[in-house]
Amino acid sequence: MAYLVRNDIVQYACTCGQLRPISFLYFCRHCLKLRCGFCVCHEVESHYCSNCLEILPSAEARLKKNRCQACFDCPNCLNTLAVRGTTVSVRDPDDPGKVNSQKKYYHACFFCRWTTRDVGLPDQAVQTVSANGWAQKNTSNVQRITVLLEHAKLLGMLERHEREQREKKFTARFRRNFTHLPGLTAAHVRKRAGLPPELPAPSTIKVNLAEFQPAVAKETVPELPTDIFTKELDIGTVTTLTQRFAQPETQPDSIEGLLPSYKHLSTKQSQRCRECEHNVSKPELNPASIKFKIQQAAYFYVPEVRIVTLEPLIGGKPSEVVIVFINPSQHPTTLSFITLQEAEEEIKQHQTEGTTDTAVQQGEAPLSLSSLTKPVTVVEEPRPIDISMTGEVQLPAADVEIVLPPKDDAAEYDDSGEIQQFHDDPKIVIHRRANKASLRFTVVPKTDIAGENCVIGFAFRYTYVNRISTPAIATSEQKPQKVQLCTRIFMNCGKILEGTQ
Repeated sequence: MAYLVRNDIVQYACTCGQLRPISFLYFCRHCLKLRCGFCVCHEVESHYCSNCLEILPSAEARLKKNRCQACFDCPNCLNTLAVRGTTVSVRDPDDPGKVNSQKKYYHACFFCRWTTRDVGLPDQAVQTVSANGWAQKNTSNVQRITVLLEHAKLLGMLERHEREQREKKFTARFRRNFTHLPGLTAAHVRKRAGLPPELPAPSTIKVNLAEFQPAVAKETVPELPTDIFTKELDIGTVTTLTQRFAQPETQPDSIEGLLPSYKHLSTKQSQRCRECEHNVSKPELNPASIKFKIQQAAYFYVPEVRIVTLEPLIGGKPSEVVIVFINPSQHPTTLSFITLQEAEEEIKQHQTEGTTDTAVQQGEAPLSLSSLTKPVTVVEEPRPIDISMTGEVQLPAADVEIVLPPKDDAAEYDDSGEIQQFHDDPKIVIHRRANKASLRFTVVPKTDIAGENCVIGFAFRYTYVNRISTPAIATSEQKPQKVQLCTRIFMNCGKILEGTQ
């Protein structure tokens, strides 16, 4: 649980330059790179209600304003309301002397004890609830807000038309180059050029904008209550900003005007690599399932780093730190350590080679309909890591390799004490167990910065076994290929003490 509770201790450098804990990163098995939430495409797979688990299509969710029509949120604490039943006595209209029992329902919150009876909403019968849903108070501002939203959409379409007119020369030249291919439509050309779908004509948009009635200012305004400055204010009866923003149609000033609101829909999203366009995470469609069809989280493939023990950090004096490396994969891996400068030089070299190979492949590939409709590959430019090092770490020699066995779930419960012969240097490797190895490092904090955190950084190479059969990496025998990958690590070792301590 170290990477979940204290995720600011050990951070990995993403391909784009962001620093994230290993639990926030993905590993693309196709381009063999780390991906954070900023360098993956987020795609909505489905809309569902987290309370009743009903799945709605995207078009229906858009019409219902991304809200469930059967579940409600508490306007007081914003938790989900529950349906409570009660029995009431109702006189029979045919026989006034006879009293019948009828089942009535109302909403109640189990957290703050708010109910619909507090604001005067009547209880509903089971027939009314099943047929027409729960009764809602009509607000005068709902229609006006809907009109304003439609007006804002029309303004956005008009601005998009004007922007396309400015880019008309480029679009026309693009069409001259690619419209000669058979089967290529205008929609394919617009998609290849990065343009949105075709919009209504500007004349139609202007006609709809002309029908909009702007608000008219009035000189007469409602007068303030006479006791507004003399009446004692009760904070418990005044709504908070969160409660008002949750109901933009009414925005009540008093808690007596709070009304239950329809619950917002939740979404299941899939993450796609921006460079190779393969999914790194894809959930199940069923909202009750917590499993994934594809889950390429980094902690399934990249060795995990944790701090075990740490001596007091004194400026200018070496301190010993024990770091454990865990192999999460099903194949043995080999670790070797290098400095950050050497790792950055390797990354720049790989980027230069990758750019050259991509340019050659694009130049040799013939034009086809599939290549035109396929989205353009996005190659990100990594930003520099803006972090200051307040300590230096002494790494083992570059030729020293540490072998980590594969992960074995049964080994966690095996107390047989099987000894594995790895011929480790006892000055570096001090302990082994299953797929874990504890290594000894020496950290030297900088002087004259007492009280600040000691931040160190290094990089390590590890062996990754690629089992994906693609033309780029597959051999004639279709055997798994071993690849040497490099990962940069930044660690916060704690506060630096005074030199006299």
